[in-house]
Amino acid sequence: MPKLDIKLPLHKGGHLRLLTFNLQVGIQTSAYHHYLTRSWQHLLPHPQRLKRLDMMSDVLGNFDIVGLQEVDGGSFRSSRINQVEYLAMRAGFPHHFQQLNRNLGRIAQHSNGLLSHWVPSRIEEYRLPGTLPGRGAIHARYGEGPDALHIFVAHLALSHRGRVRQLNYLSEIIQPLRHVVVMGDLNCTQDQLHAHERFTSAFPLHPVKPLLSYPSWQPRRGLDHILLSQSLQATNVRVLDHLFSDHLPIAVDVALPEQCRLALQ
Repeated sequence: MPKLDIKLPLHKGGHLRLLTFNLQVGIQTSAYHHYLTRSWQHLLPHPQRLKRLDMMSDVLGNFDIVGLQEVDGGSFRSSRINQVEYLAMRAGFPHHFQQLNRNLGRIAQHSNGLLSHWVPSRIEEYRLPGTLPGRGAIHARYGEGPDALHIFVAHLALSHRGRVRQLNYLSEIIQPLRHVVVMGDLNCTQDQLHAHERFTSAFPLHPVKPLLSYPSWQPRRGLDHILLSQSLQATNVRVLDHLFSDHLPIAVDVALPEQCRLALQ
């Protein structure tokens, strides 16, 4: 793997721009009844889907690392377009990674995605435990040694029991790491995350303010998160008001400690 030049991706003040987004395979949802009237788009292509991806790429390209959930890997419903690859190309990301979590053959390729202006030193993918299959997490490591930066992109279960098992699983992986970001659609509020003692013990939650991201047209719940280890400092935490999906994108600027920046060089 080529070494990273930390001076290029970081912005003024040494900040790293992160974003997480559940894009609902490019289905625009702006009212509850759309879950019924537009449900066919989960199985069939729509002529406006590509246009919405182009609009998304204009936003995603402003960030250094992007985590995606509910993105299609190139099936019939997406007109055979791998949405992770397409967004990376359109938004100018030199590196992307797709994790296929629920394979419905030619009909649907339900995936997580990572878009990055950095080349990770290593990527691993995890199949998260649960009553129903189809949930996963991407683990991208940037740099080497104990001060490497670890970024996890996850999409957790809807059920409380499933999330407990998945958070316990992730806790075992995160516990020995120092500089960690967990981002994604975790399907629970920050208060519910705090209730999982094993997870918060392994990964003490940085006091990043919870943001309301769901439903996108009238946000009432904070289901999408960017969580930071205590070694990382968050600035400019925000929700983006873009009605591309039934979730709103969440963004944060992160200041990396000096030892972490040195490990990336």
